[in-house]
Amino acid sequence: MIWPRLVTSLVLVLLILGGATWGLESWRGRMAEQRYPPNGIFVDVGDQRVHMVIKGDHGPAVVLIHGASGSARDLTFDLAPELAKRYRVFVPDRPGFGYSDPLPEGHDTIEDQAKLLQQATKMAGAEEPIVLGHSYGGAVAIAWAVYLPGTLSGLVPVSAPSHSWDTGLPLLYQITSPPLGQAIAVPLISAWTPPAIIRSEVEGVFAPQEMPIGYMRWFGPGMTLRVETMRVNARQRAELKPEIQQMIPHYPDLDLPVVSLHGTADTIVGEKIHAVPFTKEVPGAELVSLDGIGHMVPHVALLQTVAAVDRVATRAGYDIPMKAAAE
Repeated sequence: MIWPRLVTSLVLVLLILGGATWGLESWRGRMAEQRYPPNGIFVDVGDQRVHMVIKGDHGPAVVLIHGASGSARDLTFDLAPELAKRYRVFVPDRPGFGYSDPLPEGHDTIEDQAKLLQQATKMAGAEEPIVLGHSYGGAVAIAWAVYLPGTLSGLVPVSAPSHSWDTGLPLLYQITSPPLGQAIAVPLISAWTPPAIIRSEVEGVFAPQEMPIGYMRWFGPGMTLRVETMRVNARQRAELKPEIQQMIPHYPDLDLPVVSLHGTADTIVGEKIHAVPFTKEVPGAELVSLDGIGHMVPHVALLQTVAAVDRVATRAGYDIPMKAAAE
């Protein structure tokens, strides 16, 4: 009677693996939170808690929206401190990231996120801000302009997806976004991904430029590897394309200053697929095309990013010098 023994042994192995996975991913999540505690304020919008970092005490309000697999820590590494020299800068954790509560599943579209962040930043003091969004956060920023006109004074999409694309969902999200992947694959990835692979992935996002010294330590990828954050990230990424498709017909109706930044060497969000048609369809929009620059424009092209905010602020009627703050 070998089969009952094999089944029993297999069940025991699975139970041990499951217990070890649960223990390790829980421990890694606690260690990440201990190393990177909240460093901003909390704003309650109904029953949703939003964590945000605020820098600067004078000038027009600027809201910075981070991308996928990130948090406010990304854009507070260097961009927020530079802008804070003459802007009031509000950097929220998107819902489900950092220390912001997730929105209910099925109600966390880019439109839902934009509405929550608009309310939260307004409650914190950002009245009709200039909104800058990077990568996935750029799609949220565009949704803010499309669905909440009149609540912002300018828009700066950076490396932002704005149009449909031909390729399918990346394999990672094919695995982690369905219910079975959410239940099994996500905890396994959270628990067992080696630090060397995590570092390699972050470095790859910066290609062809190098990751800035100190970024990895500041950014804290362990926060993104928490199970609930990974689940939110996978679901949001899986639904991004149809959500963007719904916005495209509204682009000709946008009526505000827009300056889009995009690197010509961006292999994650292609400039010709997104920024080029977007700036052609939005009346008066400008495109700053950065030759040879990859996806992480806010860090590897910091001066150009600050200058784009200055350009939008000037077009919005603010008295802001055109010279970049970092110079």
